Amino acid sequence: MMAASLLRRDKRATAAHLKADLNRTDNTSGVRQLQELLDAVLNPEKPAADTESLDWCKCLIAGGEGFEEFCKTVRSYDNATLCGLVWTANFVAYRCRTCGISPCMSLCAECFNNGDHTGHDFNMFRSQAGGACDCGDSNVMRESGFCRRHRLRTGENVPSIPRDLLLMSEMVLPRFILCIIQYLRDGYTEPDTSTERDLQKVLQQLEPQITFLEELTKMGGAMRTVLTKILTNQQTFKELSRGQEENVYAKKNYDKYLSALKNSGLVSVEEKAQGAAADATVGEDQDGGQSVGQRKRVKLSSSTKDTCIIESLKHKCFLEELLFWTIKYEFPQKMVTFLLNMLPDQDYKITFTKTFVQHYAFIMKTLMKSHESDTMSNRIVHISVQLFSNEELARHVTEECQLLDIMVTVLLYMMESCLIKSELQDEENSRHVVVNCSEALLKNNTYWPLVSDFINILSHQSVAKKFLEDHSLLMLWMSFVSFFQGMNLNKRELNEHVEFESQTYYAAFAAELEACAQPMWGLLTHCKVKETQEYTKTVVRYCLETLQIWFDAIGFIDEPAPNQVTFHLPLHRYYAMFLSKAVKCQGLDLDSLLPDQEMLMKIMVHPLQIQACLSEIHSNMWVRNGLQIKGQAMTYVQSHFCNSMIDPDIYLLQVRTVTPSFNITILPMLEGALTFLVILTSLRIHLGMTDDEILRAEMVSQLCMNDRTHSALLDLIPENPNPKSGIVPGSCSFEDMLSAVADFKAPVFEPGGSMQQGMYTPKAEVWEKEFDPIMVVLRTVYRRDVQSAMDRYSAFLKQFGIHTGNPWPPYKERTPLHPCYKGLIRLLHCKTLHIVIFTLLYKIWMDHQNMSEHVLCMVLYLIELGLDNQEPCIEEHCHDSWFPGTNLLSNLHHVINFVRVRVPETAPEVKREAPPSTSTEASSYVGQKHSSGTPVFSLVAERRRKFQEIINRSNTEATQVVRPKSSSTRWVPPGTPPQLVTEILEIRESMLSLLIKLHQKMSSKQNSLSASWLEDMDTSRHAHGDGITAIERILTKAATRSCQIKRSIQDICGKVCPPVPPKKNSPTDKKAMDKEERRQRARERQQKLLAEFASRQKSFMETAMDVESPDTEAAMDLGASEVVESEVLYDCVICGQSGPSTEDRPTGLVVLLQASSVLGHRCKNQEPKKLPTSDEEHIYLADTCGVAHDVRLTLMQRFFKDSSCLQSVSIGWDGGVYVQTCGHTLHIDCHKSYMESLRNDQVLQGFSVDKGEFTCPLCRQFANSVLPCRPGRGTEAGAWHTPTNKKTCVLVKEVEDLQEKLGLFPTESNLSKEMELVIKDIKNTTQKKYMDYGKNPGSPDNDFLFMYSVARTNLELELVHRGGNLCSGGASAAAKRSCLNQLFHVLAMHMRLYSIDSAYNPWTKLTQITQNRERPEVPMLFRDVPSLLIIFVLTMPQPLRKEHFTCVVKMLYNLQFTQALAALSTKFSSEERQAWSTSGALKKNAASSEKSFEALLSHVISELSKDKSVYKVNAEETAMLSSSVWSPQSIEFSLQQFCLPFLRLSCLLQHHLYGDNLTGCLEEEEFSSLAVCLGLLPSAPQPSNTVHSASCLEWAVAAFDLVTQWCAEVTGLSQMQAEQSLTLLIQDPQWAAPRLLQLPDNYNIIFQYYHRKACTSCKKVPKDPALCLVCGAFACLKGTCCKQQGICECVLHSKHCGTATGIFLLINASVIIIIRGHRFCLWGSVYLDAHGEEDRDLRRGKPLFLCEERYRVLEQQWVSHTFDHINKRWGPHYNGL
Repeated sequence: MMAASLLRRDKRATAAHLKADLNRTDNTSGVRQLQELLDAVLNPEKPAADTESLDWCKCLIAGGEGFEEFCKTVRSYDNATLCGLVWTANFVAYRCRTCGISPCMSLCAECFNNGDHTGHDFNMFRSQAGGACDCGDSNVMRESGFCRRHRLRTGENVPSIPRDLLLMSEMVLPRFILCIIQYLRDGYTEPDTSTERDLQKVLQQLEPQITFLEELTKMGGAMRTVLTKILTNQQTFKELSRGQEENVYAKKNYDKYLSALKNSGLVSVEEKAQGAAADATVGEDQDGGQSVGQRKRVKLSSSTKDTCIIESLKHKCFLEELLFWTIKYEFPQKMVTFLLNMLPDQDYKITFTKTFVQHYAFIMKTLMKSHESDTMSNRIVHISVQLFSNEELARHVTEECQLLDIMVTVLLYMMESCLIKSELQDEENSRHVVVNCSEALLKNNTYWPLVSDFINILSHQSVAKKFLEDHSLLMLWMSFVSFFQGMNLNKRELNEHVEFESQTYYAAFAAELEACAQPMWGLLTHCKVKETQEYTKTVVRYCLETLQIWFDAIGFIDEPAPNQVTFHLPLHRYYAMFLSKAVKCQGLDLDSLLPDQEMLMKIMVHPLQIQACLSEIHSNMWVRNGLQIKGQAMTYVQSHFCNSMIDPDIYLLQVRTVTPSFNITILPMLEGALTFLVILTSLRIHLGMTDDEILRAEMVSQLCMNDRTHSALLDLIPENPNPKSGIVPGSCSFEDMLSAVADFKAPVFEPGGSMQQGMYTPKAEVWEKEFDPIMVVLRTVYRRDVQSAMDRYSAFLKQFGIHTGNPWPPYKERTPLHPCYKGLIRLLHCKTLHIVIFTLLYKIWMDHQNMSEHVLCMVLYLIELGLDNQEPCIEEHCHDSWFPGTNLLSNLHHVINFVRVRVPETAPEVKREAPPSTSTEASSYVGQKHSSGTPVFSLVAERRRKFQEIINRSNTEATQVVRPKSSSTRWVPPGTPPQLVTEILEIRESMLSLLIKLHQKMSSKQNSLSASWLEDMDTSRHAHGDGITAIERILTKAATRSCQIKRSIQDICGKVCPPVPPKKNSPTDKKAMDKEERRQRARERQQKLLAEFASRQKSFMETAMDVESPDTEAAMDLGASEVVESEVLYDCVICGQSGPSTEDRPTGLVVLLQASSVLGHRCKNQEPKKLPTSDEEHIYLADTCGVAHDVRLTLMQRFFKDSSCLQSVSIGWDGGVYVQTCGHTLHIDCHKSYMESLRNDQVLQGFSVDKGEFTCPLCRQFANSVLPCRPGRGTEAGAWHTPTNKKTCVLVKEVEDLQEKLGLFPTESNLSKEMELVIKDIKNTTQKKYMDYGKNPGSPDNDFLFMYSVARTNLELELVHRGGNLCSGGASAAAKRSCLNQLFHVLAMHMRLYSIDSAYNPWTKLTQITQNRERPEVPMLFRDVPSLLIIFVLTMPQPLRKEHFTCVVKMLYNLQFTQALAALSTKFSSEERQAWSTSGALKKNAASSEKSFEALLSHVISELSKDKSVYKVNAEETAMLSSSVWSPQSIEFSLQQFCLPFLRLSCLLQHHLYGDNLTGCLEEEEFSSLAVCLGLLPSAPQPSNTVHSASCLEWAVAAFDLVTQWCAEVTGLSQMQAEQSLTLLIQDPQWAAPRLLQLPDNYNIIFQYYHRKACTSCKKVPKDPALCLVCGAFACLKGTCCKQQGICECVLHSKHCGTATGIFLLINASVIIIIRGHRFCLWGSVYLDAHGEEDRDLRRGKPLFLCEERYRVLEQQWVSHTFDHINKRWGPHYNGL
C-alpha cells in the first residue's frame, strides 16, 4: 500500500525522493517503490483521457525538477548531426537537384535558407504525403548543401551525458510505452464485427500520450538513444508484454493481441487449417469449376526464401508491436510522426527498417481493405521514402531480409486479387488472366505506394544488380508483368453505339506506366555498359520465354482476331527496350538476341495491329466505341507514355523488317498505311541516334508545332530513362540544347491586354534544316498540331522569301543506321513496294478519286528514301513479272505495258467501254462496303487475308491489291461477294515517265521540263517547296546516281505530250466540270462578302475606337467642337437610325458607373509605399488624400454651420463615382427592350442583368447605365463664345443675377425622367457611408455635396489619366472615354432644384466687402476653391456664357492666390516673416500693388498676425524646418505650384463645356499656358519674360480690403484653437499619382513572410492568405473564420478599401485576383520565373521575379478603371472570397 501513500504526496517531492533512492548502490527498495507507484499510475483500466497519469510521468522523468528545465538540460547534450525535422502534408519544403544524391531528397525551409544554393537547380514544393528534412545525411545529399548548423559536426564537442539525468526515464518509459500499447490492443476491433468501429476515437483519447512521446524525441540525441534502447530491447518486451500471471486484465489484453496477429501473413490461418495451402486458388472459381489457372500461390510459398511473408508475424520488441498497431490503425499521423522523428538515431533506423520490411505484406493487406486508401498510401510512402532512399540501408535490408523477394511477392499477391480471364484472341479457351481495370485496386491506384517503393529501391545500383542476378525473382517479375499484357481489351462496335463509355483506360495506362514501364526504366539505367551484358541477355531470355507462354495461353498461332485491340503489351516493350539498349550501349549483336523467324513474326503481329487500329481510329472506323477510344489512341502517343509505348512498338516492327525474310503488309487505310511505312523506314530513335540527337529531334518537333514555354517543353519531351526521378531529361544538356535550337521571346502584352508568357520559338536555321514532319506526325496527340506545324513552316518560308506557295512537308536526311539495322533498307527495295508505288503514281496521274495530295507526298517520300539508301541487290522470289529486279534505281525506268486486274463485275470500270481509264485496282472507296456486309478486295483488304498470306510467305501480299492473278484466288472472304472479272489495261509507262507527267500536270504546262532541263538544275533550291520541287529533286537525285536514268529522263522530256484522257463521256466528267464552275462561283461570292465586311469594319473602327486621328475628334466628343448651329445627330447602335436626342425620345450614352477610391489612395510622396516583409516594417495610411480630406471635413463640422461646411470641400476621394463611356449611343427605349431580351436570354453571362449590367451592343464593352444626352446643340457655340469687352464689375453683377434666378423645374418628360433615373443609378453605385457626411443624413445639403463631388471626382480622375497635368494637351485616350459634358448637364439639372440661400452665397464674399454675420460660416480662406467653381457652374442656368465662366474663374483665382500666400507665410520663420512684411509694405502704394505678390504677402502676414495669431503655433518647429532662405524665385515657384491644380481643373472644365482645345506645352510653361487658355492673361507671353502668378489677378473691389475681410474671418474665430485654424489654413492641393505598393523583386521574400503569418483578426494562419496590393492589408481568402454577415474577408476589404474594387495577391498561388463589385476575375501573375513564365499555385516552385511591365499594366488598369473592359473572364463570387 506504499503506492497509495506516494500517490497522495506532492508529485515533485516524490519524484526527487525516488530519484535519490534509485541512485544509491543498493536501489532495490527504490525500484520496488517505483514499480508499485507505476502500477497504480499507469493502470490501463483507467480511461486514457485522464491526464493525471501523464503529469505523474512528466514529474517522475524530470526527477523532481520542472519538466521544461529538464527538457532544456537534456537538449544541451544533443549530439545529433541530422536535422530530421518531420513534416506532414501541405508543408512547404525544398528540393535541390544539384545537391541531392537521391531524387527524393528534401530540405525544410530553415535548412534550405541557411545553406548556400545559389545557381543550383532547386524548387520549392508543397509536400503531398509529408516528408523529413535530409540536411546532414550524406547518404542522401552532398555535404556542400548542408546548412550552417548541420555542416559543423555538432556531435563531436557535446559533453557526455551524466548517468543520473536519464535514469528515471529509463525506468519509467518502458512502462509508459507498454501502457500505450495496452490501450491500443484494447481499443482495436476488427472491421467485420457488428459493433460500430471507431478507431479515430481511441486515437483521440491517446493524443496527449503520443504527443508526449513526440516531445521526447525532440529533446535530441540523448533522449532518442534511451528510447531506442527501450523500443528494441527484447528482454523488456518479454517481461512486460504478457503482464504478471495474476493480473486478469493483462491476460485478456494479451489474448486480444494474439488474435489480432492471427491473420497478419499472406496466407490466412483458416486456409492453412483446410490444408488449402497446397492448391489455394485465387478468388472464386470462374466458368463452372475451372479455376482460373492454378495460380502461383503454391509456387509463391515454396520459392520465397523467407517464410515470414507467408506466416503470421511474431514480435520480439516494443518497436515491432508499435508498428503493428500503427498499421492496424491505418497509420495515424501522430504515430507516423513519432516513428519518423526517431530516425536520426542510427541503431533505431536499422531496426525500424527491418521491422518495416517484416511487416510489408501486412501493410499491403491492410491497405487493400482500407476505405481511406489515399490517405493511407501517403502515410506509407511518407515512411518508406525515408528508409529506401538511402542506398546503404536498402542494400543492407535486401541482403538480410530478402527485401526484393518480399516486394515482388507482395505485388504479385496484390494483383492476384483482381484477375479476370483475358478475352484476347481465343475467347473460349484462353488460359491467360489479366488484371481487371475497373477494380478499385487499379482505379484508385491503390498499388501506388508499393510500386513506388519498388522503383525507389531499384534506383540503387547494388540492389538492381541483385535483382537482375536472381533468376527466380526475374521469372516472378515477368509473371507479374504478364498480368498487364493485353488488359483493357477494346472490341470494335459494329452495330450500334456503345451504351456506356467505360473510362477504365485511365487506370490501364497508369498501371502500365507505373507498375511495368517505370521499373523497366529503372533497370535499364543499370544496363548501360559492356560489363552488364549478361543482365540484358537474361532479361531478354525471360521476356521471350514469358511471351511464348503468353502466346500459348491465349491460343495465338499466326493471325490476330479481327476487330479487337489492346494498347497494353508490356512484355513486348520490355523485350524491345532491352534489345535496343543491348545493341546501342552494350555492343551486343542483334541477331544473337532475336528468336527464330516464327516467333519474331508472332511478336510483330500485336504491335502492328495497334498501328493499324490507330489509323482506323483516326479514320473514324471505331466511332461507335465512343470518345474513349480516341482518348486511348491519344494517350498512347502522348509525351509521358510515348517512350514506353509507341516507340518500343515501332522499334520492334523495325527489327522485324530488318530480318531477311520479310514482306510488306499494307494496312487498311491508304494514307495511314503510307505514313506508317514512311515512319517505319525513316524513324531512327532506336536505330543509331545518340541521346543528344534524340533530345534535339524531340525538342524541334515540339517547337515546330507551337511556340512553347519552358515548363511545357520540359513536360512534352519524353523523359529518357527513369521518369519521376526528378532528374530532368539529360538535364545537363537540356538548357544548352534549348538555346541551340530556339530563341526566347520575352513575355509581352498584346494591346487587348492578354498577357503572353515567355516563349521559345524555333530558330530560322532549324526551320530550314531540321524541321522533320515525320517526327511531328509521330508525336502529335491532335491532328491539328500537324497542320499547325505546316502553317508555321510555310509562314517561315514566306517570310524569308524561300517559297511563297503552299509548301509540301520537307524531306529530311536521316542519321545513318546502326550497322545492325542495315536490313531495314531492304524494305525500300522490294518489288512489292515498287508495284504499289507505280500503281499509286498511275492512279494519281489519272485523277482517281480519293488520291489526296498527302498520298502523292508520301509516295514521293518513299521513292526518295529509296534513292538515298541504296543497297546491294537481293534476290526476291516473286511470282510476277512487273519488274526485273529489286533495285529501285533500275526499276524506276522499267516500262510496264499491260496490267491484268481483277475487279468485281459491279465495279464501274467493267461497264465502261474505255479500258485505259479503268483503275489498276478494284473498288477505290476507302472503307466502301457492299450491301452483303462483306468487304471487297479493295483498300479495306480484310486484315485476316493479310495474315493468311504472311503465313504463306508469299511476297505478293495483299498489297494495295494490285495483285497478280495467281494470288487472288487463294482466299475467299466469307459471304459471297460479286463475281470478279479480269480486265487487261494498256499502260506503257514507267515510274519515271509518270513522275514527269505528274510534274507537267502539277505545273499545268505542256512541256514543263525541257530536254536540257537537267543540265541547268540548281540543286540548292530544292530543299523547300511544293510537289513540283519534290519531283524535280527526285529526278535530279536519280539522274546523278545513274546515267541510264539521266538518258531516259531526257528522252521522255523530249517527246512527252499531255496525257490523252480516255474517251470522256461519262457523267462523272460532267460532274467534275460543274464542280469546278460551282467552286468558281462560290469563290466570287466569298470575295464579295469579305469586301463588304471589311468596309463595314472600317467604318465601325472610325466611329468607335479611333484614338489618334484628329478628324474624328468631334464625332467622339459627341460634337465637342461642332460650330455649325445645328442639332447634334446621334446614331443608335441598336436600331441603326440616326437623329437628334429629343425630350420624348432621348438618346443616351452607354456608360459604366463605378465607385472608385483611387484618388483617396494618393499620397504626397512620389515614391510608392513598400510592402512590409518583416515584422519591423509597417504601412501608415494616415497620409493619404482620402484621410486628409476626412479629417478636414470633421474638423470644420466641429466649429462651423453644417450647410456651409458641406459646400467648402469635396467628397468622393474615397467612394466617388466615376463615369466612363465607350462612346456609343442608343435610344433609351431601344436600350430597355435590349435589356428585356438579355433578361430572357438563358445563356450564362458574366454580368448580372438584374443589376442593370449589360454589354454595349456594338463593341461589347461592359456597361451598367445610360446617360441621357441633352437635346439641342452639342456645345455652346457662336454667340456664347464671343470674347467680351464688358468690365469686370459688370460681369460680376451679371453672374450674381444669374445665381439669383431660381431653377425652373423642367417639364415632366421622358428626358427628365431618365435624368432622374441616372441620378438614382449614380447614388446606388457607391455605398451609403460615402454619401452621408452631413450631421443630418438625407438633407438637401448632403445631396448637393454628393452631386458636385461627382463632377469633381470625374475631373480629377481625368487629370490623373492625363498624367497629372495638361502638358500633353489634345484629347488623351482617357478623354475619349470621358462623357463629362453630358454628365454635367444631368448634374446641373438636378442641382438647380436646390437654390443657394442668397444670404450665404459665397459669391458675395468673393466680390463684395460685407459686414460680419453672427452665425459662424467657414472662412473663405478655408474653403476648397475648385469645389466652389463647380458649385457656381452647376447652379447657374445652363447653357452658361463663356464670359461668365471666365469671370467666375478670375474671382476664384484671387481667392486661391490669397490662400497660397497665407499657406506660404506659415512656412516662414518669424524673422523671415518680419522681413517680407516690411519689404512688401513699401510696395503697397505702388500703382500695380494689387498685382504684386510682395505687397499682398506683406498684407496677409500683417492681417493674420492680429488677434489670435495663427503664427504663434509651432514657431520653433518652423525655424527647424526652413533652413533654406526663401528667395522671390522660390516664392513665385511655390505660389504657382499651389495654384496649378485649380487652373488645371478649370481648364479641363472649360474644355468639356465649350470644346476649347487644350494646347500642349512644356512642363515649366504649364502655368502661363493655362492662364492664357482661361483668359487670365491676355495672350501668349514671350518666353523671355517669365510669368508672375500675381499678374493674373483681377480684383472686383479693392484687393487689400477684400483680403483683410478674408483674414479677419480666420483671426476672429473665438472657439477655435490656433493649431486647428492652422491645419485648415495649410491646405496643400498637390498630390502624387496613385500607386500600388512597391513589391520586392524576389517572390520568395513575400512568400516566406506571409505564408506562415497569422491573420490579424482570427489569429490563425490562413489556409489561403491574400494581400491587398493597394494598402497592404492581410486577409483570409475564402476563410469562414473572418466572415461577417455572410461576407468573406477579401470581399469585405474590397468594399472598405476600394469601394468594391480589390486587388489581391494570393500568397500560395502567386496570382492576382481582382474583385469588382459582385464579380471577380483571375488577373494573372506579376511574378515570372527565369523563363518568363507564371507559376500559378506555385506548382513548379521555381524562383520567381517581379515583372515590372506586368505590374505597371496592373497599376495602369487600376488607375484607369479598365479592369472590366480588359479582363474577359469574370464570374460571380457570391461573397465567398
